[in-house]
Amino acid sequence: MGGQHDTAAPEAVATDAAPQAIGPYSQAVKANGFVFTAGQIPLDPATAKVVAGGIAEQTAQVMRNLAAILLAAGTGFDRVVKTTCFLADMNDFPAFNEVYARSFGATPPARSTVQVARLPLGVLVEVEAVALLA
Repeated sequence: MGGQHDTAAPEAVATDAAPQAIGPYSQAVKANGFVFTAGQIPLDPATAKVVAGGIAEQTAQVMRNLAAILLAAGTGFDRVVKTTCFLADMNDFPAFNEVYARSFGATPPARSTVQVARLPLGVLVEVEAVALLA
């Protein structure tokens, strides 16, 4: 079992550029060369309110929130290796996918997308990400 392991304690990531945690969790946690984000919903960080509009507007806000958290962690969408996406209605998938794809380049991350019975505050979409640290 050779090799070195990063034994540093996990480090919380926090930024005012994304919605504040509304429960006992961190916006993201850095550990062992990765950052793991909490699921982001379409809250405007300035107002803490759900953005107006449908799936496209909500997805755009979710991706802005994720970008802000990744930046605060010292990484970005180009280093994301996996996302998990939650939709209130899988019929929204094409419109969600169109907005989501704009955040990623030629090598998009692995992804799981599922329809769920309900999301916080009745939103239409939530996305979490795992990224490599720079």
